[in-house]
Amino acid sequence: MKRYQNLMIGEALSNNHLYPFACNELSSILNLGYSRLPKDLKAVIFQDTLSAFRLLPEMNTAAAVSAANLLLKSAEAKIPKQKKNLAIVEFKKAKVALKRRSKSHEEEDTDLPSLPHDILIHIFSFLDVSSLLSSSQVSRSWNQATYDDSLWRSQFDLHFKHKFLARLQSGIDSREAFKKEYLAIYSSKMLRSGRGYCSYCDSMVWHHNLRCSSEQCRLKSGNMPLVLMSSHQVVNYVLGVVSSSDDSETETDDEADTGLWVFEL
Repeated sequence: MKRYQNLMIGEALSNNHLYPFACNELSSILNLGYSRLPKDLKAVIFQDTLSAFRLLPEMNTAAAVSAANLLLKSAEAKIPKQKKNLAIVEFKKAKVALKRRSKSHEEEDTDLPSLPHDILIHIFSFLDVSSLLSSSQVSRSWNQATYDDSLWRSQFDLHFKHKFLARLQSGIDSREAFKKEYLAIYSSKMLRSGRGYCSYCDSMVWHHNLRCSSEQCRLKSGNMPLVLMSSHQVVNYVLGVVSSSDDSETETDDEADTGLWVFEL
């Protein structure tokens, strides 16, 4: 129970940025370890699953909806019938509420002036990758701003200091170059957990732009990237099992669809 509590999944569900990762983590725990968990922990995980569905309308992003759908699949497959039916009811309520809220936001947006394009780009320059991609879902003007080449050149420099962004070539699409390099180096299997091991915290933490979210740790480590954790490793942590290097190979194709780039339009 304590290891699961250390993950703070319930708290992460209330965070717009972490919600998709938390849902994916719950889904992995249901798929890979639910049958081996003690009864009291199963009850907590079930309550977190219900909370995930209840909070969905507040998220209102493509990544959140995709992650909630995956979580529902896992709940239908692994949770006993009576509880499964409760989860399905909560999910359906959430989808109805989400639809109503989305319609309401669309009506409000028509009355709100958009920020100038250059100001949006300046604001977006302070965001991490996940937040940047999530912002592209908000409106057409935001989507256009998030494609600005300067944003992705900065992200490339931040993540791949050892690489040259074919910045020497004119006309290159920096966003596509970043995406290709990001997935090639870290792989979606490692990214979708949203977790990394911080040697200074000596714990598994949510990563922020591949760094520990604790400012103190970033200063002590020289802002070094975390050791990223796969969803399977997170489940093994909850179960108290030592992970092997081949653990991530057992994950399903459905899970592979829930990586960082699900934020794309």
